[in-house]
Amino acid sequence: MSHVSASFSATIRVRLADSPGAFARLAGAIGEAGGSLGAIDLVRVEGGTKIRDVTVDASDTDHLNRIVESVRALDGVEVERVSDRTFLMHLGGKIEMRSKVPVKTRDDLSMAYTPGVARVCMAVHEDRELAWNLTIKQNTVAVVSDGTAVLGLGDIGPEAAMPVMEGKALLFKEFGGVDAWPICLDTKDTDEIVAIVKGIAPGFGGINLEDISAPRCFEIEKRLRAELDIPVFHDDQHGTAIVVLAALLNALRIVDKPIGEIRVVMTGVGAAGVAVTDILLNAGARHVIGCDSHGAIWDGRPGLNAVKQAYAERTNAERLQGSADEMLEGADVFIGLSLPGAISREGVARMADNAIVFAMANPTPEIAPEELPPGKVAVVATGRSDYPNQINNVLAFPGVFRGALDVRASTITEGMKVAAGHAIASVIADDELGPEYVIPSVFNRDVTKLVARAVAEAAERDGVARKLRAAPTAAL
Repeated sequence: MSHVSASFSATIRVRLADSPGAFARLAGAIGEAGGSLGAIDLVRVEGGTKIRDVTVDASDTDHLNRIVESVRALDGVEVERVSDRTFLMHLGGKIEMRSKVPVKTRDDLSMAYTPGVARVCMAVHEDRELAWNLTIKQNTVAVVSDGTAVLGLGDIGPEAAMPVMEGKALLFKEFGGVDAWPICLDTKDTDEIVAIVKGIAPGFGGINLEDISAPRCFEIEKRLRAELDIPVFHDDQHGTAIVVLAALLNALRIVDKPIGEIRVVMTGVGAAGVAVTDILLNAGARHVIGCDSHGAIWDGRPGLNAVKQAYAERTNAERLQGSADEMLEGADVFIGLSLPGAISREGVARMADNAIVFAMANPTPEIAPEELPPGKVAVVATGRSDYPNQINNVLAFPGVFRGALDVRASTITEGMKVAAGHAIASVIADDELGPEYVIPSVFNRDVTKLVARAVAEAAERDGVARKLRAAPTAAL
């Protein structure tokens, strides 16, 4: 499964002879090495040579290195420099703070800072609710991580987590207009994390927990939700759950199966798996079986920790036992949030007709789409951008926080999450829906607006909105 991607992309600066066929040989070497040739730019001409910048895409770091070595091996071609385009994007960080007001005169300075700012401080002191109007609190989210579960990389520490948290902040701004800031903590202690987040909370309108390992993430979120009066959202859990629900709702439209009657088998009962199960149950699913490395989870299975015991009590009512492959027999839906190889082709072959397979382990799915038995699976989704139907959290979290901030929600309820899932699903009209299009593009700007509105409305219904949305302006 070799897919080239811009995430493994480099610009190679080469010096080659200014003669017929010279560049053709270069392009041929890149192609023979399996690379994808992109932009070609002439930098300058020097005597009988040309210096060009050639952009190539590869499937991974090793593949990129092989492409470069193939170019180096060509007679008459000198590689002057190789620039990794992904690293270049991260130079100096990806975000910055910008002023919203001018400070060009003494008057500007006296109002933005001393002495004028003192009056504003005292107004907030006398009525803390004014912080929502007079500070950045109304539109600011903290992206908090301890670096213990970053992407598929594991516990890599707070400094190494920063590029991901910066990226998250960038996406908040780009898609939701929300100002977010990465807060990476040099502690794994649950009590310390809770205390720190509570301590910084006055400056933020919401808290987005990110890449904190299970099971600590469950306790951290639970305690913060109970002790803070602003939304606390663990995106690895609930963002994933919302987008899975959206994709599943549309997939069920294709196979014409009601959510209350389907049988769902899941592999992976960590943070995301538990949240996906909960949102499916809240959306009407009744038959869910979760599996870990020891097989199906059932009430009474020895050795379950507290999280899995609670999971067992609300799923697998029949207490079925066996491997994930065995549980797939007759199942309508498989959802994978685990590891490559968690299920087999033979297991999928035993699923019900018009099966739905969401294999979301990244970068390698539980089962590759190419390995699925032909004619058995009606809809496939993964976590990858190089296959159709990518389950991507960016479809959810910008709109969820946009809606929550718009009504100053005190928390994010299950009703708000389910509403977000339905809103994402609604973006795809009946005449657009198809097996390879059950989830909208992350670049569809309608998504955030619809999710924000649905979340705000649900917050009002659930009684957690502290500010009513502005009434629509009547047409003139």
